[in-house]
Amino acid sequence: MKIRHLLLVSALASGSVLAADKADENPVTESGKVKIEWQSPKDFRDIKSAGELQSRYEKRLFDTLTKALDKDVSSSLKDNQKLELTVTDVDLAGDVRPTFGATANDIRVVKNVYPPKISFSYRLMEGDQLVIAGDEKLTDMQFLDHVDRINSDSFRYEERMLKDWFQKTLKPKL
Repeated sequence: MKIRHLLLVSALASGSVLAADKADENPVTESGKVKIEWQSPKDFRDIKSAGELQSRYEKRLFDTLTKALDKDVSSSLKDNQKLELTVTDVDLAGDVRPTFGATANDIRVVKNVYPPKISFSYRLMEGDQLVIAGDEKLTDMQFLDHVDRINSDSFRYEERMLKDWFQKTLKPKL
């Protein structure tokens, strides 16, 4: 009888853990003048967590990139303009490697051979009117060569890549 009770408790506990790690199919993040739909993140090339619950890691990644892009674009856009992105693929800088028991978590090894990449379509809206639209496949092959202030943000390479894209591609068209 005790074994059945123990098995039942174990099954319920593991079911709730699995449910807690289930992420939205197409999450949407919004901050200020930026709205991003993350289309099928389960199919993204590399957004693997190295030691954090995967659903929390994805939420932190999506929120961080949305807020960083909003910070970069908000002063350049008019009050009634909004930048909407649909992200179709992300490959974070580096590669997650197992530690084979040396530590409790895997580690993300960042080298030149693992550049950050992101693919998305974008629309700049002014009210209900489309101003500019396009598709992008960004890769920053020199991501480790940038001289930057001391920055320990987890997603600094991806943030910089999106900022550079906005400054070089979209801002001149405004």
